[in-house]
Parts: sequence; C-alpha cells; structure tokens
Amino acid sequence: MSSVKSKDGTGIAFFRSGHGAPLVLVHGTSADHTRWAPILPKLEERFTVYAVDRRGRGASGDAAEYSIEREFDDVAAVIDSLGEPAFVLGHSYGALCSLEASLRTPNIRQLVLYEPPIPTGVSIVPPGLVDRLQSLLDRGEPEQVVTTFFQEVVHMPPAELKMLQSLPNWPARVAAAKTLPRELRADDTYRFEPARFATMHTPTLLLLGGDSPPFFKKGVETVQAALPASRVAVMPGQQHAAMNTAPELFLRLVSEFLKD
Repeated sequence: MSSVKSKDGTGIAFFRSGHGAPLVLVHGTSADHTRWAPILPKLEERFTVYAVDRRGRGASGDAAEYSIEREFDDVAAVIDSLGEPAFVLGHSYGALCSLEASLRTPNIRQLVLYEPPIPTGVSIVPPGLVDRLQSLLDRGEPEQVVTTFFQEVVHMPPAELKMLQSLPNWPARVAAAKTLPRELRADDTYRFEPARFATMHTPTLLLLGGDSPPFFKKGVETVQAALPASRVAVMPGQQHAAMNTAPELFLRLVSEFLKD
C-alpha cells in the first residue's frame, strides 16, 4: 500500500500489483479498492495496477468537510504521483471523479468510464431518500443503508444484489456506508458543463450496461457528446456491475481499448 497527499492534505491510499503499463482503478459509491477483486488477476497480467481507496474509506484519510471537487483532486494526485502517464478506469461515482480529474492532470493516456452518474434531468435519487439513509445510519443500520442504495438508486435486480452480498468485499461496502449520503447530496449539486471538455482529447471509452436504468444511459450519451475523442460500448444484458456479472466481457472491452 502507498499513499499520496491530495491538494487539501488528505492522504489517499492506493494498492500496487501486477506488471506493465500503469492502470489506475477508481471505484464507485459504497466500495473500496477491493471492489476490483473479480477482475484484478487478469488486469495484473498486462498492467501495473494502482487500485485507489477513495477518501473516507479503506486506508485513505478524510476531511471534516466533504466536497466532490476534492475527490477530483484525489484522483489527479494519485495519477501525478506515478511519474508517468497512466491509463485510468473509473466506475460509477469513481468514473465521474476520473472524468473531472482529466481536467486537472495531463498524465492520463486513456480513460475508461463505466456509467458515471451525470445529472441530465432524469431522476436518480428518489425524494427523501438521502434523509432516510441518514436516519438508518443514525440508528446504527449501515448494511440497510447499502442495500437500500442498490435497490432504490441503482435499481439492481434482486439476484444481482444477492450476489454482491455474498462476495468477500461486502463488509467493506457496509463499512463505507457513512459516505453514501454525502455522495448522493454531491450528485444533486454537481453540474456537468460540456463546454469545459471541448478541448479534452484523451481517448475515452464509455461503458454502458444494455439493461441499465435510463439515467445511466442518458448520462453516458451526454458525456459522449461532450468528449471529442470518445465512443460508447454497450454490454448486452448487463447493468451496473458487469465486473461481477460478466467479467470476461468487461475485460475484453477494456483490454481491446487500452493500447500500450
């Protein structure tokens, strides 16, 4: 495990493994670096992987006040600490952080963004949900917080949720439950401004599950329209966790896109 100081002084941890060109992995909400376990061995065969613990979870530090912009700085800080340009793969909230980090560092070779939660006017968070999640946290029910998030925000099918709950990293998701309300609040205030990316020519692959909810599809389409060097790959029959439900398909798309 290594750590780098982000712009605000918070320590951001990342875990190195494998051999080859550098690949930074940025996980989504309710997770830590262990979320990549199903596909990590294959990635390690080709890349030197740097799996990040986003702030507030795992081995990373945190700050008294939360700001989504600090998460963008965190990803950029990890990338810049490597000493050479890196590939970057971000999932969900981590994809949003990776996208914004591309405006903070010149050291991204190529980007893979899997369903970033871009606000597009399509409802993502049901009214009152954040307050309900906070109440669950206050009552000491972190597991119910995570389960409710997957059910009511991600709209994860019951069988897929049951599969996630059976994985070894489920306790890490529960441990990160305290970060869920703040990230959902940040989702509600973040504004995607396409004009800011008009000159961002980093080759970018946008991954989308063929069965994902409409707000993910709309978000991917919005980003694709804003990025001059982007394209979309749809994973048939998948939703928001193809690393678990279709790892071979996911790895094939990522590997075909990322070129040394």
